[in-house]
Amino acid sequence: MRSLYLAVLGLFSALLASAQVSKRCSAPPEHPHARLEARFSRWRSFTSGQRVSFRCLEDFTPKGSSSVWCVQGKWTKLTLKCEKRACGNAGDLPNGQFDYKGNSLIGQKVFAKCNQGFTLKGLDYMICKSSGWTGEFPKCEAAATCSSPAVEHSVKAGGIVSVYQAGDNVTFTCSPGFQLDGAPQVTCDLGGQWRPLLPRCLPSTEGPDQASRKEGGCGKPPTIKTKNANLADKYITMTTFKSGDRVPYTCNVGYAPAGGNRLRTCKNGEWTPLFLKCEPKQCGSAGEILNGQFTYTGLEFGDTATAVCDNGYILVGRATRNCKNNGWDGRVAVCEAVVCEEAPQGTNAERSNLQEPPYTFRSVIGYRCSEGTLVGPKEIWCTNKGTWSSPPPQCKVITCASPIVSSASWAGAQMNLYHYRDTISIECYRGYTMSGQSSVTCGQDGQWSPGLPKCTRTH
Repeated sequence: MRSLYLAVLGLFSALLASAQVSKRCSAPPEHPHARLEARFSRWRSFTSGQRVSFRCLEDFTPKGSSSVWCVQGKWTKLTLKCEKRACGNAGDLPNGQFDYKGNSLIGQKVFAKCNQGFTLKGLDYMICKSSGWTGEFPKCEAAATCSSPAVEHSVKAGGIVSVYQAGDNVTFTCSPGFQLDGAPQVTCDLGGQWRPLLPRCLPSTEGPDQASRKEGGCGKPPTIKTKNANLADKYITMTTFKSGDRVPYTCNVGYAPAGGNRLRTCKNGEWTPLFLKCEPKQCGSAGEILNGQFTYTGLEFGDTATAVCDNGYILVGRATRNCKNNGWDGRVAVCEAVVCEEAPQGTNAERSNLQEPPYTFRSVIGYRCSEGTLVGPKEIWCTNKGTWSSPPPQCKVITCASPIVSSASWAGAQMNLYHYRDTISIECYRGYTMSGQSSVTCGQDGQWSPGLPKCTRTH
């Protein structure tokens, strides 16, 4: 009989233990683009009725409840949705519009397009980052106009036009008896100026090689300083040319051909005009920096691009790239996350989360006390300067002595010591009047706050 009783008792104990075990939950399942709060990240078992919370990753926005509960060994359904952050509307672009290629999510671009008659200044796009749309805001500038150019003793090709648009060309030929000094063709630029400078028509004079000219030959081609081009090296040292000889020109360093003929021909003792058009080389984008971006002085030969890192990141490598003859020099810089040293020591508080180093920008360390009261911040974090936001807190046993107020008593237990945040209510005896607050609380400095009241006899 006794053995049967022991067997039943053992079975009951086993069933009870099994029931208790079944009420516990293992670690909750992972959730897309979210992570469990740091203080729960190392837990492997949770009691029934316990609640835990998830947090969306940095570049995602939460929607719905972030908490789940352990109920009889199973987790309730998590309704949290972590949606990738969006930058929204980039704003209004005067004299143009933005073309969105996606939903303005982080990592996507928006492109600028200018209206007819306007020209884009700077890069034609911005990038959506966690801080919003980054990069210089594009500008659409009005295409300039130029007034009709006047060169004395010349004839303009194309007749009389009062106003020219940016990009229009005008070609000059000199009247008989005059020789062109300067570029035969000028262009209306975006600033409303003729480039290069307008030529002059000077009276014709014979060059140093008169014999060659009389035979229809030519002397050394005159230098044209306003075309950003030079005679090919092979012909620089030659001084005489026969009628019909042709010489090629090349654009200066940093300039590229943009139309026109690069040859000049010796005809009847004169060199034909040079129609070669040389424009500054374009370098385009200097590259994209993860966790940073470039700021530009322009995109042409001679301009610079300077790397700027996002908040919480530091630059590794050379910050500035220069637009050279063959494109941007150097390499795209790297923006690395700021790292804080090991968490400050010298505290008797316990870590409430177990995050391992490295501690990058925005990393958080929480503290708690197993005994006493936490004095100081509950959490400290790694700042964008690579330092901790404050020293760690301390655990202190804070007590207040039993309040001594003459002619008064207080409600609640009568103790010699009270703990931090304990509150008591004091009442004066009959026939006495109170000055001060009747409710006082044990403060962080071990004193009653806002100070003990006084009871004085009523007259």
